[in-house]
Amino acid sequence: MTVTRKHTALPKAQILIEALPWLTRHHGKTVVIKFGGNAMVDEDLKAAFAQDVVFLRHAGLKPVVVHGGGPQISRALKTHGIVSEFKAGLRVTTEDAMDVVRMVLAGQVQRELVGLLNRHGPLAVGLTGEDAHTLTAVKHQPEIDGELVDIGRVGEITEIDTGAIEALLADGRIPVVSSIARSQDDHHVYNVNADTAAAALAAALGAETLMVLTDVEGLYEDWPNSDEVISRLTASQLEKLLPELSSGMVPKMEGCLHAVRGGVNTARVIDGRVQHSILLEIFTDEGIGTMVVPDEQGES
Repeated sequence: MTVTRKHTALPKAQILIEALPWLTRHHGKTVVIKFGGNAMVDEDLKAAFAQDVVFLRHAGLKPVVVHGGGPQISRALKTHGIVSEFKAGLRVTTEDAMDVVRMVLAGQVQRELVGLLNRHGPLAVGLTGEDAHTLTAVKHQPEIDGELVDIGRVGEITEIDTGAIEALLADGRIPVVSSIARSQDDHHVYNVNADTAAAALAAALGAETLMVLTDVEGLYEDWPNSDEVISRLTASQLEKLLPELSSGMVPKMEGCLHAVRGGVNTARVIDGRVQHSILLEIFTDEGIGTMVVPDEQGES
């Protein structure tokens, strides 16, 4: 006998059932999430982000969080009387500035994020790219007007050792990685772009998905003439668009391209200003943001 009386909790059940195929598809898979933008500074968004990541873990996924800390670094440098200078979209990082960067990323931003995640249980473990040789880098010299420019302790990743992260994942933990790398050729460390670090780690871990939180809805079709978001595009389509993108989106979209070309199934840029955007992207039919897929998945 079927009871037809409406139950007030029925919509909740329907939402959970909608998530079922996505839960099945992603179970046991690694997902790398780049934490950044407003989600890093707004208290409500930070708390929602932590809830999302813990939800993924309890839903059977293996989340890995990678973070930078641009606003926090700028504030700390100002406090220390060090001027923030940018060239080719990257922060010029002197030896003195590098000490501050390291302190802020590993001692402030990472600690806060680990604390937020661990309100839900003994889950998160913080590390930097220095730990267990996770990230190794050499000096990155961008080209400006045809000339290589020295921007200090800014690194280009040359090698990744995923052993420590994989051991944490196998133990049911959530690794939280600060984008600092050990140097390949001296005893110092490098500041590494967090979008780039997240993409490189996603490829090295053989992740199912790379998710990059940003402060826009996704990749726009024809910005600033239109605010229509491209919901899905292939690696080749993205490669053609790269020269036209705004400087802030370039490392994010280059990271997505690197990830899918490196074996990651999907890379997504999503709006971190929307609470629970991670869950909306992974577990709903609509999804939000822009998804990049390998070429063999066909043209969109």
